[in-house]
Amino acid sequence: MSNKKKEKPVEGIVIEALPSVTFRVKISDTEEVLAHPSGKMRLNFIKILPGDRVLVELSEDRKRGRIVRRL
Repeated sequence: MSNKKKEKPVEGIVIEALPSVTFRVKISDTEEVLAHPSGKMRLNFIKILPGDRVLVELSEDRKRGRIVRRL
């Protein structure tokens, strides 16, 4: 099992789609992160476009994350 702490996902807005299924997500007025969709989102072919509201689980350094849900 993992010893990592589970943080609550934060809400953000996708502002840019990048190569290799990566997205730039704005999570606050001053903070942007690079995020990729979770495995279940890829398996179910859920499309993410710029302007979509999403929930992001952040890494410990808060620079990268995983998109877990499209709102």
